[in-house]
Amino acid sequence: MSELTEDQIREHLTQSRRIAIVGLSPKPDRPSHGVAAYLQRAGYEIVPVHPAPGVTLGQTVHPDLRSAAATGPLDIVDIFRRSEYIPTLLDDLLAVRPRLVWMQLGIDHPETVRRLEEAGIDVVTNRCLAVDHQWLRV
Repeated sequence: MSELTEDQIREHLTQSRRIAIVGLSPKPDRPSHGVAAYLQRAGYEIVPVHPAPGVTLGQTVHPDLRSAAATGPLDIVDIFRRSEYIPTLLDDLLAVRPRLVWMQLGIDHPETVRRLEEAGIDVVTNRCLAVDHQWLRV
C-alpha cells in the first residue's frame, strides 16, 4: 500500500467536483451526513449512495455506485461502511473507476486497497475527508 502525499491529496481535492458518498445517511446527526453537507458547502457535487431510496441533502439517492456513475463520472468515492463490507464494493469501484477512493476514519481493507492500486486508482484509508479538506486549505 502506498501512502499519498499531502500534495497528491490536495491535487485530488482541487481537481475533483463529484463525490459519491457510500453509506450517506439521511439523518443529520450521523457523521456521513455532516461530512457530505460540509463537502457540499465547499462546492462539491454530492452523489448519495445508500440502499434506501429517497433524497438526501437535496440529491437523489442511488442504490449502488454503478447507478450513481450512470449520472456522470465520479471523481472521488468516499466510503462510510465498516471495513468488513469494503470487499463487496470492489467490483463496482473497478467498474466506475474514480480517481480516488477515500475510506473514512476506522475504515481499511488492505486486500481491496491493493487491488484498487493495482488498477491505478489512488486510495486513502482511515482518514476523514472533511478534516483533510480543511487542514489542507483546499
